Amino acid sequence: MHTEAANLTAAPDGLRYPFPTPPKPDEVIELAPGLLWVRLALPFRLNHVNVYLIADGDDWTMVDTGIGNEATIAAWTALFEGPLKGVRITRLIVTHAHPDHVGLAGWIVERFGCPLLMSQVEYLQTAYHRHRGMPERKEWERRFFHRHGMNQETTEAMLGLGQDYLARVSTMPPAYRRLVNGREITIGSRRFQIITGGGHASDQVMLYCAADNIFLSADQVLSKISPNVSVWAVEPEADALGDYLRSLASLTGMLPDDVLVLPGHGVPFYGVKTRIKQLADHHEERCGMIADACRDKFCTAAELVPVIFHKHVLDAHQTGFAAGELIAHVNYMWFTGRLTEEVGPDGIARYTAR
Repeated sequence: MHTEAANLTAAPDGLRYPFPTPPKPDEVIELAPGLLWVRLALPFRLNHVNVYLIADGDDWTMVDTGIGNEATIAAWTALFEGPLKGVRITRLIVTHAHPDHVGLAGWIVERFGCPLLMSQVEYLQTAYHRHRGMPERKEWERRFFHRHGMNQETTEAMLGLGQDYLARVSTMPPAYRRLVNGREITIGSRRFQIITGGGHASDQVMLYCAADNIFLSADQVLSKISPNVSVWAVEPEADALGDYLRSLASLTGMLPDDVLVLPGHGVPFYGVKTRIKQLADHHEERCGMIADACRDKFCTAAELVPVIFHKHVLDAHQTGFAAGELIAHVNYMWFTGRLTEEVGPDGIARYTAR
């Protein structure tokens, strides 16, 4: 375990990165007294996830777990036999239901006999993901992608890889303790306000300690990338992007700009208000590109995917996320009156800018 020297030089993006070098697989970085940072590998393009440990008296509270596979179990085993030897986890907080964050919840809870803490929606969403491969749900997802103009070959490829990703969760504990937006939770000597927000996940948990000026942002505010904000077949008319933008606006009014942000991916940073504006501007730019593309014609969501993701070569896994993001933008623009929707005799929805 070591503490990395802070470097507060401002980066070209207007943010400051006090811990620019992440921990190696066999390392733990101390960000502040009683606050540890671990990084775990992921088996896809976004190749890592951050986990934080917060001192809780003589023990520790863990925030997130990594994905549910043998490699992550081996990584945790090495850490608990190495730099975290003697550490006992007495509470596990999971920020949201995506497998890279909740994947080893069952394994951690069983190893340490500790309780699981989540928001209610995210706990139930995890249970939904574990049964998402049911034939009835797959058929509904086929209809969803057909409605947005996806061909059969692409749809089947997306469904297959999507089920593999969502299955990477160990057995979930049969009980949990609920984290509720607006309440507080005491972890050791620190009191954290519980904040939840939609968009990337339905009710993602974030933690803000005003006294120490620390904000665990999960995947809601990331330093280098925009979190995926998608709409899926389970709620085809969701306004996920609207939820996300409203969450960002709320955080802007709640957090000081000099708070230390500890994200689920990337590195810790200062400049949360700057980053929130960058994220909001990024989505507005995409909305503008969509409006321009269908200014004089009707377009399907499938036809609009390359408009937004023209710089990327997408495999089936990435195409699924790209489609979900595109549909989130289309839904948001329809809700806000910027697009008109028409559904043809073929059952496919097409959009034109107003």
